[in-house]
Amino acid sequence: MARKSARFSGGARLAFRSFAGTGDAAIMHPPLDTDEYDVALEQVATRLSKARRVVALTGAGVSAESGLATFRGAGGLWEGHRIEDVATPSAFQRDPALVWRFYNARRANLRTVQPNPGHRAFVELEDYFVNRSEGEGAFTLATQNVDGLHRTAGSRRVLELHGSLQRVRCTRCSYLAATDEALPDLPHCPQCGQLLRPDVVWFHEMLPADIWRAAAEATAICECFLVVGTSAIVYPAAGLIDAARAAGAMVVVINPEATSASRRGGLALRGRSGVVLPQLMQRLRGGAA
Repeated sequence: MARKSARFSGGARLAFRSFAGTGDAAIMHPPLDTDEYDVALEQVATRLSKARRVVALTGAGVSAESGLATFRGAGGLWEGHRIEDVATPSAFQRDPALVWRFYNARRANLRTVQPNPGHRAFVELEDYFVNRSEGEGAFTLATQNVDGLHRTAGSRRVLELHGSLQRVRCTRCSYLAATDEALPDLPHCPQCGQLLRPDVVWFHEMLPADIWRAAAEATAICECFLVVGTSAIVYPAAGLIDAARAAGAMVVVINPEATSASRRGGLALRGRSGVVLPQLMQRLRGGAA
């Protein structure tokens, strides 16, 4: 059967999208009991074992297992701050010190956490596909997370769709640098003296064109698309799910709860990434999970 090409319309600009009519009645994959879960896990492992190209899209739920608060959770990172006050270009223009205090707190928190079993399982998945398939392009990890934990764990082909807290860039010149050092409320560029900003994508900003292009191209030719730890409501990243499905890939949603992604079809494995992914790896290696 010929595979369809994935097509993306519109600009790759960070935004929310809500879904009408996706309440509990619309959930396509109700919670699985143990036997059904094992059957589904075996099905996914079998399909993965035959795939040559795999893409994974990860979100805040993966980082939450390392102790980082999720975007929309109670007591989450954004509590007490409206998005408009800390995560938009206009917020930075209006009060850069407030925005930098917010991001400096997030940066400091990163120094207290480590990759979890889910992060490490992604490293094993990458090694598995790279070693048995078509080299480095066999596995692509596209992440909405800005914490850098995938790279810290050892993942190599990581596409950071929303940037990284571990980098800063100048608001005027081309200066870009990785740093985990504590920064002042108003850090300035060592090259031109202008204000630095976190190298993250704020709402209403475009995603990095080269990163987005690489994610779209990998999705268009993948045979299995893993959606892990994301509510799939932040676009354009969530659009990769529909593109993968349109291209004929098997979509697998791994999350403790039903999400927009699981309501839109595909196979759901209900559970934490740090539990489900190691079980998948065990089956891929030929052992019982």
